[in-house]
Amino acid sequence: MVDAIVSVVVERLAATLEEKVRKEVNLVRGVEDEIRSLSDDLKKVRNVLEDAEKKGYKDKSVKDWLTRLENTTYEMDDVLDEWNYSVLKFRIEQSSDLDVYVPPKKKVWSSFVPSSCLCFKKVLTRHEIALKIEQVKTRLDLILGEQVRFGFHEIKSQPNEPSHQSSRVQTTSLIDLEEVCARKFESENLVSKLVGGGGGGEELDVSVLSIVGTGGLGKTTLAKLAYNDTRVEKHFELRIWICVSDPFNEVEIAKGIVVASVKKFDNPPNTNYQLEILLQSLKETISLEMVLQSLKESISGKKFLLVLDDVWTEDSTKWESLRICLKGGGLGSRILVTTRNERVALMMGSVKNDIHHLGHLSHEECWLLLSRIALSGKCEKEREKFQNIGREIANKCKGLPLAAKTLGSLLCFKNSVEAWDNVLNSEIWELEEVEDDLFRHLLLSYKELSPTLQRCFSYCAAFPKDTEISVADIIRRWFAMGYLGYGSDWEVRGREYFDKLAMRSLFQDFSKTSNLDEESIASFKMHDIIHDFAQFLRNNVGSRMKETNCQTCSPLLVSQVEKYRSLFLTRELYDPHFCDGLTSVRLLSLRKCGLEGIPEEIEKLIHLRWLDLSWNYFGAENGLKSICKLYNLQFLLVGGCKIKEIPREIGNLIQLKELDLSSNTVIEELPESMCNLRELESLNINSCVALVRLPQGIHRLVNLKHLYNEGTNSLKQYPQGLAQLTNLVTLKKFHNQDGSKLGWLKNLNQLSDSLDLTIKLTSGDDSAEVEDAREVELRKKTRIRNLVIFFNESTMGGEEVMKEASAWNDILDALEPHPNLRKLTICEYKGSRLPRWIASPLNQLTFIFLYNCEYLASLPPLGKLPLLKTLRISGLSELKFVGREFLGITTTTTTSIIGGFPKLEELLFEDCPEWKEWEDITAEEDCDGVSIMPCLTELIINCCDGLTELPQRLMRKVLSSLKLLDIFSSTRLEQVYGDKEGQPWKSISRNNPHLELKVLISPISL
Repeated sequence: MVDAIVSVVVERLAATLEEKVRKEVNLVRGVEDEIRSLSDDLKKVRNVLEDAEKKGYKDKSVKDWLTRLENTTYEMDDVLDEWNYSVLKFRIEQSSDLDVYVPPKKKVWSSFVPSSCLCFKKVLTRHEIALKIEQVKTRLDLILGEQVRFGFHEIKSQPNEPSHQSSRVQTTSLIDLEEVCARKFESENLVSKLVGGGGGGEELDVSVLSIVGTGGLGKTTLAKLAYNDTRVEKHFELRIWICVSDPFNEVEIAKGIVVASVKKFDNPPNTNYQLEILLQSLKETISLEMVLQSLKESISGKKFLLVLDDVWTEDSTKWESLRICLKGGGLGSRILVTTRNERVALMMGSVKNDIHHLGHLSHEECWLLLSRIALSGKCEKEREKFQNIGREIANKCKGLPLAAKTLGSLLCFKNSVEAWDNVLNSEIWELEEVEDDLFRHLLLSYKELSPTLQRCFSYCAAFPKDTEISVADIIRRWFAMGYLGYGSDWEVRGREYFDKLAMRSLFQDFSKTSNLDEESIASFKMHDIIHDFAQFLRNNVGSRMKETNCQTCSPLLVSQVEKYRSLFLTRELYDPHFCDGLTSVRLLSLRKCGLEGIPEEIEKLIHLRWLDLSWNYFGAENGLKSICKLYNLQFLLVGGCKIKEIPREIGNLIQLKELDLSSNTVIEELPESMCNLRELESLNINSCVALVRLPQGIHRLVNLKHLYNEGTNSLKQYPQGLAQLTNLVTLKKFHNQDGSKLGWLKNLNQLSDSLDLTIKLTSGDDSAEVEDAREVELRKKTRIRNLVIFFNESTMGGEEVMKEASAWNDILDALEPHPNLRKLTICEYKGSRLPRWIASPLNQLTFIFLYNCEYLASLPPLGKLPLLKTLRISGLSELKFVGREFLGITTTTTTSIIGGFPKLEELLFEDCPEWKEWEDITAEEDCDGVSIMPCLTELIINCCDGLTELPQRLMRKVLSSLKLLDIFSSTRLEQVYGDKEGQPWKSISRNNPHLELKVLISPISL
């Protein structure tokens, strides 16, 4: 953890010196030298931190030294924050004659004052902060001076090249089966893959299987169970166990394989002599080429099982030469890898289906494992005495075998219920034995991480155990903490960091979502033991806040801020108090705390980057003014706070990245000053139902990516400047009313996910409206997946609408989307036909909803759509006939059939009162070789009184898949098919006894 904060401060100091050179920044006399010296000292100390942290693990004096270094570095980080705040405050006050501060065009990264600001009125503030820098530097000099007596060594390892392999225990293939309490199912599954014909190694005769899981989960144990299974012994000519660990040494691995092969296949009586010569030869050989040649010869044509246990490297170049040699093994050879990192498994050649993510033990299995160790040697009476409390302790292991073993070993020497109860009521990380035996294994994974990833991981302990954590939310918090740097690609970088941590099995219980056809993790949890470990990492952080005698603030709150610089409160607070012990907080959540106003002392929290006050009550005028003095804020969430007015001072928050104003139902407008927020990337006005306009200067929000505007029906006009926001990714709604033009979306080709377009035709120039629709160029917007086109009520009367049907047709023709679109909804369309593009077989549409398109008399060949799963047709009052062309069937020269709704699962016809006939397929199309609607499971016909029967041949076609026929308020169909003893229903259901018929409300199961 020390390296983490030291790295941050070194970066900030380096940026400060760079800013001085680039912008001629004037520092207080002498401070520049202090900063340069401080930066150099911290860079040097980083080189010994790895050795220091290794020694500090057991040496209390070293641990204390590291804690003091960490705390002092945090103080320096806070001082840089204070300086940055004072500069921003000065600039804003200097612009007090203007409505708000107008920021410079380029972002100012530095914390110091340009030479043009030497008229700074509050020179005293500058000197006070300069003095703090000197004081911190003095304390840091004393701390760094002490490192000499500890004799730390410089360790300059590469990011993925740790030098702590000495703490890793070498594994062997030996196992005592009586000591294994679980994993029978996993072992059977693994053995079947090893001896069966499966495996994903397509280019090799050798396939690679992997077991992936966090440290202490039992990966090696499972590999041993499979390795020693009698079926595996009989199946392979040669079995080899290599403990790889780190670093990945190709030469030593190859030597191990060769030795194992010679031991197996050399015949007595010369075995020992030949082996001795070979061992001596291998010992003297350092050439990879020579060893690989020996390896190739030793396994040539032999069906082998090679277990590579505890692999860490992600470097494919280290594996490549071995992989090539191993291809020479016999058909059916297998490689079994155990690793903590899924990226390693993929690099080694495992396909997804051959990667086994090891699960946790059940509570009962944990108890069996723990009790076998803890109650060893105890009589039955003693066992009964400890059983209840022992089971509770086993539950603390949360399915982690190593935790069960460690606690079992700890309890083995505790002979009283009181001693066991003490273990039960202690935090895992408070037990010294657990720290030594359990966390030592987890530290190996932690040390593999870069300082940035270490910060990101340990910060997750700020959440309570068993919290479902949103990935998007944790990335924003990491950014607010300064873990992701300051570039515009921080979200991408944050997702990369999360993926790296997830791949290393540090997170679990993932829920996933699909975005732009790619599945990604939306939320996750931490295993309780992993959470304890992350909490343990932060526990060395001592008190770095100002001393306080505050009787109001809980010591736990102060401790939370000390460890995570974050404070998340969820209970009701009538008068929140922020003492000096809390002023260094960077992330603060008072969400749903029952507040009836902004806390007065919030102005003291000048380090705040992230503030969530959502769902409190701030209805007073200018309720947000005090927040507008928190110039370091990057994320402000005030949704659902009944805010009446956004103060113009909001434009002072020039660092703001995200502003959430959602569900403030009385806000009518946003101030023009908001357009000074050049760094703003996300603006959420969802459900601001009274909002009537956006600021005209919105084009100045050049970095805006997300405009969430659902539920803003009062928003009558969009400013034309919206057309210049070419970085915009999210725009949920747009309309062409009151002067807004659809064509303003022309250059917004980054728009993604969903877009609702509301189009209003007037009695004006038809050609202009058609051209405006064409200007949108929807076909260039390749990232939109869900499109809703809603035609608003026109000023034209019914008779005129028919006269202008061509205008409606032309507009919808012009709104052709990109084929990547997945969902399409068309509402209140007054045209007489649908465009050709809607039925193009190139489309990837999976969902279509046609609603109240009242003048459509026919349907296009939608059956041509190869991926369509759901088709809903509602409110087509002019529809009278559905012909065979609807199926989109085309017969090719080879008599094969194209079309016929190959993926359709749900088909709904609703509110089509004039629909009288559904044309049946021909006898030729009814043959076995023709597939029509093969996946249809639900056919729903509601409020279609004119339809007298269903197409018999078509119904026979879909019977094999159809599960539900729902007929509702369709009188004639009810009369025909409602009688389950009648011939019409029997002809449909004869070959499908599981088909369910719903007539009106009552289901009839046949």
